[in-house]
Amino acid sequence: MTPTPPADGTRAFLILHGWQNHRPAAHWQHWLADRLTDLGHEVVYPQLPEPDDPDLERWLAELDALLGELAGRRITVVCHSLACLLWLHAVARDDVLSGPVDRVLLVAPPAPEVALEHPEITEFAPPPPDPARLAAAASYTRVVGGDDDPYCPGGAAEVYAGPLGLDADVLPGQAHLDLDAGYGPWASVFDWCLDATPGSYEKTPVRGRT
Repeated sequence: MTPTPPADGTRAFLILHGWQNHRPAAHWQHWLADRLTDLGHEVVYPQLPEPDDPDLERWLAELDALLGELAGRRITVVCHSLACLLWLHAVARDDVLSGPVDRVLLVAPPAPEVALEHPEITEFAPPPPDPARLAAAASYTRVVGGDDDPYCPGGAAEVYAGPLGLDADVLPGQAHLDLDAGYGPWASVFDWCLDATPGSYEKTPVRGRT
């Protein structure tokens, strides 16, 4: 990996969904992709293969190809749920990330034990925490989670942000930050994506929907 992402000013957004997500139009990620696209940004929001019974190697290959297509841009990666674990696996591998991205938002990552409880996603259970590799994969990474997320009973801040040395936003009573929790439009994530410089987005918390 090179030490820093490209700094030519061209920005792009890669939005990655989770398990059993078929990109419904009402989901906040779909809303975010549409809003960013409307502003003229380059946005990639793919349907990953077989979302109901995902294969880790196929998803990693898709991620590798998508990042290759966006090479040369300042890339913001926005992951929800299982896609957060996908990113952690990519970070742990030597054959997926050809260079660092600008920043990453990990929203509602499932706990390792939850992944292990479901045969469809057992292989996505995250690798051991590696703060150094994570820091090399992106200039900045942030974690967001509900304090009552049924898929991360220990809390995203304790399970992920703490061991990985990341900033975290804990949102009271917001569960898995999905459609069931009412997460269609989510202005705070949209605003965070539009913050253009580290001095702004590193200091800007992600808040719950209003």
